Amino acid sequence: MQRCLELARLGAGSTAPNPMVGCVILHNGKIIGEGYHPKYGEAHAEVNAIHSVKNQDWLTESTLYVSLEPCAHHGLTPPCSDLIIEKKIPRVVIGTIDPFAKVAGKGIEKLQNAGVEVVTGVLQKESKEINKRFFTYHEKKRPYVILKWAQTLDGFIDIERGTMLYGQPTWITGPLALRLVHKIRTEEDAIMVGTVTAEKDNPSLTVRHWHGKNPVRLLIDKNLRLPRNLNLFDKSQKTIVFNANSSKSEGNLHFIKIDFDGNVLRQILDFLYHEKQLSVVVEGGKLLLESFISAGLWDEAHLFIGDKMFSGGIKAPEFKGVLTASEKLDNDSLKIFRNLY
Repeated sequence: MQRCLELARLGAGSTAPNPMVGCVILHNGKIIGEGYHPKYGEAHAEVNAIHSVKNQDWLTESTLYVSLEPCAHHGLTPPCSDLIIEKKIPRVVIGTIDPFAKVAGKGIEKLQNAGVEVVTGVLQKESKEINKRFFTYHEKKRPYVILKWAQTLDGFIDIERGTMLYGQPTWITGPLALRLVHKIRTEEDAIMVGTVTAEKDNPSLTVRHWHGKNPVRLLIDKNLRLPRNLNLFDKSQKTIVFNANSSKSEGNLHFIKIDFDGNVLRQILDFLYHEKQLSVVVEGGKLLLESFISAGLWDEAHLFIGDKMFSGGIKAPEFKGVLTASEKLDNDSLKIFRNLY
């Protein structure tokens, strides 16, 4: 099962809105087949593992290990449980049950009804953790929310800036941290900033320092007051602008009207849920970050700490979370916190 999880991670950034899944087939104590789900719309892990077995006759005496319950429904591909039954694989070991309503125990039931021995819950915690975005999406009906900011050693995220200093971010961390930020972007579905951050920093929110896909760019601009020469309006990547005025599209640029007298964050997360966006990174300023924190609508906080001191300016957001990981990045560091609500 550990090997299944290693294989599953190879699909990071490419499988959404599907989960990352790995599969291993064992015959007489030896691995005879492996597979993972490489990309949304392509063959699932079980199919790739089964097809990788040189002698298909061995399957009738093998055990199939898979990190997530085999699907039982017709989506873009046929049900994996049907192929397992067709190949007469007698035993299946599963990491965790699929939370998706169209699967959720139905794959296991179908296998058992066909006489397959099924074992569940092997490395269950680890199997859920690797697909925390997928589980959050289906169980909480919203994307997995990652808050991200950089702060100085003395706890500031920016200096006090006048309009003469608008147009570029205030750099707090160095090149290695920047590359990691861009790597993280490739693994998430969407990235969000608010009006003030867009105006002050003029970010592109694309992947330029790492190889991978660009996330969908999200911008909150209530009154559509931001100038159209900002990078976020360049139409190079899919960009969604949440506003109070109108809904329209201009190529890759989509304006979505929401009710700013209502729960703005919930409306945005509901929209992303229906768009099948499994995760979003919030890279906004203090106001936007604190809005998510006060609403409890966050799952992880990625706190980059630079080696600079500002001695004044805009204080970093305050929050309560459990430290789950830390990493040294040259003179900077990254601390990852989990919201255990």
